[in-house]
Amino acid sequence: MNQNSASSRRHFLAQSAFGVSSLALASLLNDEQLLAAPEKPALEEKTYDLLPKQTSHPARAKSMISIFCGGGPSHLDLFDRKPTLDKYAGKRFPGDGIKYDNAGQATSIIMPSPNTFEKCGESGMEINTALLPHLGEIVDDITLIRSMQLPNIRNHVAGMRAMTTGRGREGWPSLGSWITYGLGAETQNLPAFVAITIPRNPVGSPYWDSRHLPSIYQGTVVSKSEPRIANLNPIRELRGKPQSNQLDLLKELNQIHQQRHPGEDDLAARIASYELAARMQTAATEALDLTKETEATHQMYGADDPVTKEFADACMLARRFVERGVRFVQIWNYAWDMHENIFAALESRCKTCDKPCAALVTDLKNRGLLDSTMVQWGGEMGRLPVIQDRGKGKKPGRDHNTEGFSIWMAGGGIKEGHIHGATDDFGHRAVQDVVTQHDFHATLLHQFGLNHEGLNFEHNAQSVSLVEPGQGKVASGILK
Repeated sequence: MNQNSASSRRHFLAQSAFGVSSLALASLLNDEQLLAAPEKPALEEKTYDLLPKQTSHPARAKSMISIFCGGGPSHLDLFDRKPTLDKYAGKRFPGDGIKYDNAGQATSIIMPSPNTFEKCGESGMEINTALLPHLGEIVDDITLIRSMQLPNIRNHVAGMRAMTTGRGREGWPSLGSWITYGLGAETQNLPAFVAITIPRNPVGSPYWDSRHLPSIYQGTVVSKSEPRIANLNPIRELRGKPQSNQLDLLKELNQIHQQRHPGEDDLAARIASYELAARMQTAATEALDLTKETEATHQMYGADDPVTKEFADACMLARRFVERGVRFVQIWNYAWDMHENIFAALESRCKTCDKPCAALVTDLKNRGLLDSTMVQWGGEMGRLPVIQDRGKGKKPGRDHNTEGFSIWMAGGGIKEGHIHGATDDFGHRAVQDVVTQHDFHATLLHQFGLNHEGLNFEHNAQSVSLVEPGQGKVASGILK
């Protein structure tokens, strides 16, 4: 076999991949710049893998499940009761400086929430139990942050980018990629970072891209329908021994290529990734099999109810993944943008997710996993205290509000039954213990045992980081 023949066969095999998983395709094919030898020899050989790495300080969290409700859940109608809105109902907003995303449909007329809030649990945390009754049962396990803020951002795509990459601009590595880059994985049989999308990808996707980081840290997408993971299994004719023979041949050709091109430092990691892809075919198939769960578990999450089933399945999968060593799972539900008929829309949305999300926290706690698993629920913004008018015959909604909104967190060393921060009397701006996206990310990294000022990556002779230098601080008030 001559060199040209070996090279052409190797490239053919690399391109076809014989049905190995999307994780392998991402790490092996999507970042071809890694194949090239550096222009100047590196002083130290750089390798990128998913092996477990040392933390800079003791970690409280080993994994995270982020439930991202894109579109902007209304904090005023769910988490942050404001009696002042009742007092000023139907009157003009007395302050100034409301920043609308859609000025053409904007009004300054105050609109209160029609639902009754109740104090729940031993902590007395006040939430809208008419819409979130199951969350009311677990408030003593969560921290409710009422002071989130995204400075100088108004729209959804920029907001989702900020909450997941630290910046409102396009083209930066995601939170999940940074965490797996900093920590590696606890399992070598499953992807370290998984993104579950229901019912569809959010606008501006992908928010699970590794970008500047090597593509081995990119999220693997799990869809709601088959195939849950693209290209996980080969076509029927190549399953079993045929695929094994093809992978053995590919490994042999790659090793020959590596011997002839010793400057390609990442080729060994790429060979290992093919082996990971083959192992994933068994491990991922087992992890995705929800029939392994008991009937009682399905009922607890609401998988037996068509209204909650989609969210229930996603939450059960998230727990099964972290249980098996997956580092970061993000559930994406872009369905919370409520410019019109907001109260009916909120009721519908909350019915789909309240029970499954509360069950996830309870299930993790019962299995002894909550102490080491952070759970986070929220979106990229809240809503304004004034009416948004969509026109004649339309029921009112609320426009975007990134000046002050709410998210909740549980597990991984987060305080229990705690309220952090506050907005002003109208729920317009965060005014106490403000938490920006930079603070949020610095806090998450801290709980994982990572220093947000020290976690960086050299790209094109520049240092890239999740938290921009000098921007973020750890929100110690939410930590045990």
